Amino acid sequence: MSDSSLDKKAHFNVFLPGSGHHAAAWKHPASRPKEDLDLEYYANIARIAERGLFDSLFMADNYSGLGRRLEPFTLLSALTKHVGLIATVSTTYNEPYHVARKFASLDHISKGRAGWNIVTGHSQTDAGNFSKPEHPEVSRRYEIGDEFVEVTKQLWDSWEEDALVYDRENEVAVDTSKVHEINFKGTYYAVTGPLNIPRPPQGYPVLVQAGSSESGKELAAKTAEVIFTAQQTLGAAQEFYTDVKSRLKKYGRTPDQLLIMPGLSPIVADTEAEAKDIEDEFNALLNTKQMLHKLSNYFTVDLSDYSLDSLVPVDKAKPYGSITTGITSRQEVVVDAARRDRMTIRQFIARSAAGHGHVSFTGSVLQTADFIETWIRENGADGFNILPHIYYSGLETFVDKVIPELQNRGLFRTAYEGKTLRENLGLGRPENKNKAIWVLERTALKAQNG
Repeated sequence: MSDSSLDKKAHFNVFLPGSGHHAAAWKHPASRPKEDLDLEYYANIARIAERGLFDSLFMADNYSGLGRRLEPFTLLSALTKHVGLIATVSTTYNEPYHVARKFASLDHISKGRAGWNIVTGHSQTDAGNFSKPEHPEVSRRYEIGDEFVEVTKQLWDSWEEDALVYDRENEVAVDTSKVHEINFKGTYYAVTGPLNIPRPPQGYPVLVQAGSSESGKELAAKTAEVIFTAQQTLGAAQEFYTDVKSRLKKYGRTPDQLLIMPGLSPIVADTEAEAKDIEDEFNALLNTKQMLHKLSNYFTVDLSDYSLDSLVPVDKAKPYGSITTGITSRQEVVVDAARRDRMTIRQFIARSAAGHGHVSFTGSVLQTADFIETWIRENGADGFNILPHIYYSGLETFVDKVIPELQNRGLFRTAYEGKTLRENLGLGRPENKNKAIWVLERTALKAQNG
């Protein structure tokens, strides 16, 4: 363990699905499935997270299916005073100008607490909802996404920081010499600009990227400041951590400019036995047939043809990279875990129901704190996206019991470090990349005009 790892502090986001992250959460009598579209329900979750000094609320999104999810910008703009607000927005089914404007608005409304989880799209069904003939294949989606992010950043930079002057005497509200067209022309986008809203308070909202594919890791190294990923063992997490952080140098970046935060689905109680009882209670509510159908997508065979107590037929797994819809990197994580732990299909269902490819942990408060401390100290993570098995109790137990234990160990903050999401994550505020060019242009123009 290095000396620097002893000084690390954990970061936590909380993931916002409806009733909870466990596949059977909505069926549990303590859940609130009818409140999936209720603002006060999410406001209560936000207040719990803020009580626990979490960095942010992390809201997933997609553009098809029956997820019953509120639109992220609309929801997040109405929540809390301190915790960060990370919204998932696809680069395949949006335009850079729209996204730049919405995130700038969210960052202004929240006074600097916005974050963008950059995804490239989900499935062919998404394409059908946007008048697109097909869902682009993975490599092309990432090419589009790379250019999309660049355009968006340039739009945020189209306003200099001091463009708003509100000079009543001279009747000048905006110094138009400090608002600029970007005239971007690329392979996929041609955008004139400027944006019609000033630069966000954070410069850019915190840029988050979700995924563990080769293309995803490269995009994260080039662009992201937080990466939401999925590993199920410390060894796999350490390999990913080292791999992605080592890619930063070629983009002129340092390891502390990217936080790696795997998903963690904890079931916590005062004792391990109590936590195991909770886990068994939720697993008993699972629809086994549905789970088998979903998991069979990773295989060339139908898992329902096998006994639940037989080993997962990992030799029948589809080749990695052959799945082109959903989170394409998740297949490798899920199947490798089944192979490594020699899971039965029954165990495979339970693990998948709890973590959906993310690491799950069931244990006492002290055991959970030990688990988190090990991953942080041993450079498997800089923090976690917490995926409570049920709301509100799953998050409340973590906040009221695990957080104080981590604080006692010096592993978590006892107060927010700042007012913006960037400040709390320890990330710098990006400079306007075009400022120096514009200053030179103005200087030259003044000299030319005598």
